[in-house]
Amino acid sequence: MERAAPRRMQEILAIARDLGRVSVDDLAARFAVTPQTIRRDLNELCDSRRLTRVHGGAMLSSGVENLAYDDRKLVSQSHKRLIGEAAARLVADNSSVFINLGTTTEEVARALGAHTGLLVITNNLQVAAGLHRHKGIEVILCGGTVRRSDGGLVGATTVEQIDQFRTDIAIIGTSAIDADGTLLDFDIREVQVSQAIIRNARRVILVTDGSKFLRAAPARIAHLANVDVLVTDRLPSAAMAALCEAHGVEVVEAGGPVEPDESECSN
Repeated sequence: MERAAPRRMQEILAIARDLGRVSVDDLAARFAVTPQTIRRDLNELCDSRRLTRVHGGAMLSSGVENLAYDDRKLVSQSHKRLIGEAAARLVADNSSVFINLGTTTEEVARALGAHTGLLVITNNLQVAAGLHRHKGIEVILCGGTVRRSDGGLVGATTVEQIDQFRTDIAIIGTSAIDADGTLLDFDIREVQVSQAIIRNARRVILVTDGSKFLRAAPARIAHLANVDVLVTDRLPSAAMAALCEAHGVEVVEAGGPVEPDESECSN
């Protein structure tokens, strides 16, 4: 006989705390239930923000501490690739671009490789490493304190250097988006860099996968009203679509795979 869902979900949480992440197939075998049943459990845990869905399973989520960089790269991996390609198509050749920290902005940088005449200014070591070999792209890496978690450059020196430029486009990411459109992050130093990038760009493109609409973070970056274009896999609700429209934000939905029986919190 199948165990009651509340007890099973508590055990799933305990396993996730132990291992960091869980898979649908392993949990289905462990509890002798169908994968669809496990997906419903994970979606409920995701709705309550106790877990974050990833392809094939889930991982722990937090409202005060970000996921580790290697884990963030796995969240919505295929969606981020499509988002990166869609955002790159919005960048014209012979233009200047800010690119900040984040695994989704790194996908944009990866998709920019075929562009020519670009000047890319970034505080992201991964972005600089990926683009500096392209003959058609000049890269300026801003200095600052190197963040151990992901190699990002942050701090007052980074902000000062960003303030020396005025670019055509900014490609920015965020760790969370509140229902009222507030963009949020975990590291106040990164927030200050993102704010500098926003104020020094003529056009701001926010790239974010659907999981960010369901996450929480403590530090305020800006608001959707400060964004010109939002590139995501899909908007989570009609209310968010209306909010974007009210603030004049152009929305580009890149799409991506949806697992069976997954709710809007799947990412």
